[in-house]
Amino acid sequence: MKKRRQPATPKKDDKPITLGDMLNEELMAQLKGKKNELKEEETKRQEEEARKKQEERRLKEKNKSFEELLGESSMNWKEFK
Repeated sequence: MKKRRQPATPKKDDKPITLGDMLNEELMAQLKGKKNELKEEETKRQEEEARKKQEERRLKEKNKSFEELLGESSMNWKEFK
């Protein structure tokens, strides 16, 4: 008869080693700071882009001709003739 081997169960205290464990705390703090800085830059860039688009829409609306405004109107102007 063969003896059955029990599968090796990892101990609860043994945690897998992560990259954060291998790097020193100062380097981790620098990386987290850079991550936050990049997030802020991305947010500012998106806000600036949204402002630019809004300004372009405003200028386009301001410079519309009477024909364009009349065409966009939802009223049926034929009823008023």
